[in-house]
Amino acid sequence: MIPAKVQACLDEHQLSVLQFEPGSTPTSELAAEKIGVAVGQIAKSMLFKAKDGTFHLIVCAGDRRICSKRMKSHLGVKARMATVDETFDVTEFKPGGVCPFGITQAQVHIDSSLSGYDQVYPAAGTDSTGVPTTYEQLLLITSGLTCDVMQEA
Repeated sequence: MIPAKVQACLDEHQLSVLQFEPGSTPTSELAAEKIGVAVGQIAKSMLFKAKDGTFHLIVCAGDRRICSKRMKSHLGVKARMATVDETFDVTEFKPGGVCPFGITQAQVHIDSSLSGYDQVYPAAGTDSTGVPTTYEQLLLITSGLTCDVMQEA
C-alpha cells in the first residue's frame, strides 16, 4: 500500500505508480529487473546523518556509489549512512522503500548521475514500487538540490 503522503504528492503531480508483489524491488538491481530498465535508471534514495546533526536524502543512479570526499565537499561536513531506525524516524519509510516524495525532516539532494536518463524510477515508499518520472520532475517535486557526489563510473 502506498503511504498517504506519497500518494498525495503523486496525485498532485499526476504521476503513476508501478506496483509489484511485496518485497520484489528492495534493491536497485531487483527493481531494474522487475521494471525492465537499466540499473542506473533506478533512483535509489539513501539517508545520511551529518556531523552537525542534520539529515540529507541523497537520490542517485542505482548503479553508482557515494564518494565520501565529494559528499563532504557538497554538504560542508562529514556524514554517515543513517541507521535503519533513523531512516524510518526521519523519512517514515523502511530501507528498500525509501523515496524522495513527502520528505520534510531532511534536505533532498538529487545527484546528476540521474540526469542522463530520459526516465528514472524512485520508489513510492514501499519495497515493491517504482514511479516513472524524470530528473527535472524529481528536482521540482522534491525541491531538491542538485549535487554530484557519486564515485567516478
